[in-house]
Amino acid sequence: MLMAKTSYSDSFRVWDVPLRLFHWLLVAAITIAFLSSEGDSPIADWHMAAGWTAAVLLVFRLAWGFIGGEHARFANFVRPSRLLSHVRELVTGHPQRTIGHNPLGALAVLAMLIATGAVLWTGIQVDAGQADEDLHEAIAYGLLALIGVHVAAVVLMSVFTRENLARAMVTGRKSIALHPGAHDAHRPAVVAVLLAVLVVGMTVFGILRYDSAAFSAQSHGETKEGHEIEGGTAVQDEDNDRD
Repeated sequence: MLMAKTSYSDSFRVWDVPLRLFHWLLVAAITIAFLSSEGDSPIADWHMAAGWTAAVLLVFRLAWGFIGGEHARFANFVRPSRLLSHVRELVTGHPQRTIGHNPLGALAVLAMLIATGAVLWTGIQVDAGQADEDLHEAIAYGLLALIGVHVAAVVLMSVFTRENLARAMVTGRKSIALHPGAHDAHRPAVVAVLLAVLVVGMTVFGILRYDSAAFSAQSHGETKEGHEIEGGTAVQDEDNDRD
């Protein structure tokens, strides 16, 4: 089955630019985090930076879910009442096309956001020596499993509906022919964009206050050790001065 090709003239706007940037930047951050998770990885020093970047993106998405573009808002696509009918359509092999996230896709989005938050939180706790690394890894692999299910679902729904859903998340547009009567999604307000920038800026500031080396490509353990050495030297110098 061939999926319909979409040109700008016969398509309508669905996903706003900030949402699409979030989506693909989070893909990149999680990919780097997984590839750098082992100590012998050539990019191991990027693990914490990737995690903190994902944290900034997560905070942005939570805010954007309330102030963002039409189809980015949680109120637009988190509708449990539609879940049962959607499942019935899937069972019959004839799922209806949706402009934004379908009901199961909405659950997948929420599940991945929650799992990402859990991975980040346990990672911070492990780095502070207050949590078991095994728990962090278990949740991380759970997130990886959710991502795998999500990718498989996108592929299957693209085949069932003859609509390239991945391409829509790149271009932000869908075919009018496949969605008769659809209109361009409302753009996010300028105030919303400014608020989002403020939220991201405050989040980055807070992270750097907590960990000044959060976004640098260096071993976090070495950074902490360096702080301890510097602290020890300072204490020793102070003792010498007293003598």
